[in-house]
Amino acid sequence: MTPAIDVEADILVIVDIQNDFCPGGALAIPEGDTVAPLAGRLSERFAHVILTQDWHPPGHSSFASAHAGARPYETVQMAYGPQALWPDHCLQGTKGADFHPALAARNVELILRKGYRLQIDSYSVFFENDRRTPTGLGGYLHERGFRRVFLAGLAFDFCVLWSAEDACRLGFEAVVIGDACRALDVDGSAAAARARMAAAGVEIVNLDLV
Repeated sequence: MTPAIDVEADILVIVDIQNDFCPGGALAIPEGDTVAPLAGRLSERFAHVILTQDWHPPGHSSFASAHAGARPYETVQMAYGPQALWPDHCLQGTKGADFHPALAARNVELILRKGYRLQIDSYSVFFENDRRTPTGLGGYLHERGFRRVFLAGLAFDFCVLWSAEDACRLGFEAVVIGDACRALDVDGSAAAARARMAAAGVEIVNLDLV
């Protein structure tokens, strides 16, 4: 059942629909570009919208290139726990970090940049990957009185997943709009993400956006 949208209590967070996460980009997610126009149309249904933007400095610790002999998609141990290594992507000020040109989002009130700390990655829109260092978004949403967070974007099995889990942990209701997300799906990570969301109490819905 599609939930009714409350214009006062609900907010849409559109996660990382950037050129580097779309076909032709440095860390391309299959069909990632198809989400951009869907998210734009989706934003018209909400009075309040936030965009997030992966925003890495050169030599970021999550890049395989920052670790001698390492390859993308390997996992290394950081001070805060396991960390997947990625190709260099979403470098600050580059075209790859720009929002996809088909993302014509409406009602945007905030652009949140994440992943800019050199020594720690940031999947969630709420916390760095240590799950303790806040981005400040949780406080912003609580102070403004939002109670339910809708999530769309890239990637379903990483940044959207971690954001949805953290939204629940912070006391929000979390709804992931499945047809406005795409997954990287590394070694079954999409199915694992669905299981984790179910365990956390995240609702996954389709809004028939096509």
